[in-house]
Amino acid sequence: MASDHTRSAILAAAERLYADRGFGDVTLRDIVADANVNLAAVNYHFGSKDELIAELFVTRSIATNRERLRELKAAEEQGGGRAPIEVILHALVGPTLRGCLGPENQRSTAARFMIRASIESVPPIRRIKNREIDHLRKFVSAMRRSLPDRSDVEIYWGLNFALAMAHHTIRESERLTKLSEGKCDLDDVEDVIARVVSVATMALTAGKAETRPPARALARDTR
Repeated sequence: MASDHTRSAILAAAERLYADRGFGDVTLRDIVADANVNLAAVNYHFGSKDELIAELFVTRSIATNRERLRELKAAEEQGGGRAPIEVILHALVGPTLRGCLGPENQRSTAARFMIRASIESVPPIRRIKNREIDHLRKFVSAMRRSLPDRSDVEIYWGLNFALAMAHHTIRESERLTKLSEGKCDLDDVEDVIARVVSVATMALTAGKAETRPPARALARDTR
């Protein structure tokens, strides 16, 4: 039990410090001082700073991805195995935006940690993001069923753009608030989700845009 308490204290201190100060500015000595444990305890439970960051990120990501898949499953069951694309996209970006935006979430340590993880692309988090993609494959499959006339390439780009809009909105929420002089209400999280879903849906369902060859190819052809 004492060992579990030590581990939990390290995780809580690390998440709080990383959320407040960022990954680069916080040392293991900072964490052990805040958690009131010794450095050997961190090495015993996690092995390294990278492993500690990875543990925190995986724990938070699992909860988000579980909620994504729960919403996706409910949407497909309600649609008889085929959900509307806007509902699929809502399940994809909704949990992420709800977890990080809004007056209550922005003050929570967990939300601030995930915002920090979105802003600072440190190696352990990049490795996890590049490895843990199975839940996204389920969204790709659902998108194919919803939009059978769209190619795989269009589906992949559509999913990528939807995620990019969500993460950019989280990272740049303060700038958008200042730029719009408060007209864009980032505290109205459901409105933010609806706007991201609307734009992503339009991109996937609009007429296929004409694709042009790269400029270098055009220059080569005119020689």
